[in-house]
Amino acid sequence: MSWGTELWDQYDNLAIHTSKGIEFLDKYANFIRDRLAIETEYAAKLRRLAKNYQPKKKEEDDNEFTSHQAFRNVLKEINDLAGQREVVAESLQLQIIQGITLLSKTLREERKKCLSNGTYLQQNLSSQLSALERAKRNYEKAYRDSEKAVDNYKKADMDLNLSRAEVERYKNIMTAKIQQSDDAKNEYANQLQKTNNLQQQHYNELLPEVFNRLQELDEKRTRGIREFIIGAADVESSVAPIIARCLEGMVKAGESINEKEDSYKVIERYQSGFTPPTDIPFEDLSKQDPESSQESHYNNVQSSHLTVKGTISANRIKKRVGIFNIFGSNKQQKIIEACITLKNSLTADGQKEDFSDLPPNQRRKKLQAKIAELQQKIAQETAARDGLMKMKVVYEANSSLGNPMTVEGQLNESEHKLEKLKIDLKKYQGYLERANQIPMASNSPQANRNNLHNGHRVSRHSNGSTEDNNEDGDDQPDDGGSLSRSDSEDNVAQIQNGHNNNNNGSASPESGLGTSHTSLPGSGQGSAHDNAMGEDAYYETEMELLQPLGTCRALYPFEATSEGSIPMNEGEVLQVIEIDQGDGWTRVRRLNNTNGWDEGFVPTSYIECTLYA
Repeated sequence: MSWGTELWDQYDNLAIHTSKGIEFLDKYANFIRDRLAIETEYAAKLRRLAKNYQPKKKEEDDNEFTSHQAFRNVLKEINDLAGQREVVAESLQLQIIQGITLLSKTLREERKKCLSNGTYLQQNLSSQLSALERAKRNYEKAYRDSEKAVDNYKKADMDLNLSRAEVERYKNIMTAKIQQSDDAKNEYANQLQKTNNLQQQHYNELLPEVFNRLQELDEKRTRGIREFIIGAADVESSVAPIIARCLEGMVKAGESINEKEDSYKVIERYQSGFTPPTDIPFEDLSKQDPESSQESHYNNVQSSHLTVKGTISANRIKKRVGIFNIFGSNKQQKIIEACITLKNSLTADGQKEDFSDLPPNQRRKKLQAKIAELQQKIAQETAARDGLMKMKVVYEANSSLGNPMTVEGQLNESEHKLEKLKIDLKKYQGYLERANQIPMASNSPQANRNNLHNGHRVSRHSNGSTEDNNEDGDDQPDDGGSLSRSDSEDNVAQIQNGHNNNNNGSASPESGLGTSHTSLPGSGQGSAHDNAMGEDAYYETEMELLQPLGTCRALYPFEATSEGSIPMNEGEVLQVIEIDQGDGWTRVRRLNNTNGWDEGFVPTSYIECTLYA
């Protein structure tokens, strides 16, 4: 069925229908454009979402957990999803939008031509019909005039009063009118034949051709919409397998999460290596020796203000103006330089170079990771150096390829870097070796507490030796060192001593004091040189025993491995007689059963202070 035969009289309706059809095509194009904008915006927001939730640099340590790794994989899949949405948007733009735009333009131009042709045919038919109508009116008028002329002639011929001439005149008029009527009749018949022929051709050939062309255009539009809808679905289908793989990747990422493994990694990260505290033994005061009883009693009344006159050892006390003021100018300068060196030895994140501020287990892991990193850098630098050496050999063999001297500078720089990396590797290997020598249990915050509660008392001196006051008199070996003692501090000690291991008259790297850990200069326990220097160079006055500023509790055990410091056990309560002046050391005092009081310095980070109001 065709529009030309079935809708021969529906020219105006067909023109309206084809116009609405093209408008509908444009409407679908706008729909695709809006969808394309949504796809583009969705892809951009997905990418922004994945970017905003990317792990920050400070969160890199958490990437070892399976949950964090899975989340990172999910973000990657989200990025891939965004890419596929961008592919959909691009395909819709290239395949659908451009196709619709081209089709709409073509349909509008063809429809305009068809309507122009149809309008021309309609005008021709209307003109012929108008001509036929005029010919018919002229024929009707001429026929009426001829009929009237015939009647007039008959009346004149029967009228006896009229002359022969008058009758002849009426006869002539009649003849003329009859001739005019015949001519009009012939013209009308001619126009009628033309009109019928044109009308037949118009409705049977010309106008159906226009209508059929409009039908073809409308069917082309309809077919185009069908293809565009299918094409849009095909675009989605083309990315569906990739999107499915992205979703599968998300599922696999979720399935890769292992809560047990994450729990183990938490242990690996935060395990300090300390042993749990043992049971606190019962103290039977009736069986305890007076000295231990006195010390125990002192620990319970540390917060009381003392007004006893006296000195640490020789009824004299030295006022500490500053921790570095006990040295001469040369030693003070050396200590300042040593502290600058120590400050420079800190890492970018504020940790010590040898990670001695970390618990043993974590320290070992950090050192092992640093060693592995240095070994990798050494391997890379070695490969680069070997490449430069080969390049130099090639240049020396064939100077046209290049100048060997241009490689010489790079080779020297590479050798310098490699030597520096090897020195750092050896240094960190030394750190690790010393860290491995520290016994795990003996460095536990509870280890020294057990020494006090096992029926004997251990006092430690500046040289690292111990005095065991137990009943059988057996010597107790010193434990493997303190967590506060770092290799960076060993470097400070080397600077103070001029890289000499001789401790006579030298300053302590931990406290900066040059005397015994149980006294200040002039107490009788330092060297003669120190005592003489103390008499001449330090502020020394007769005064009451310094009033305590507060009390402190030891958070960790501390071993007095250098002069000027005193040991302490975890949980021990001491008197604070001078607060930290910015050097990281606090001056404390404890009751001593031998000479009354022990006084010296302990690390501020190892104690918790409670100052009096």
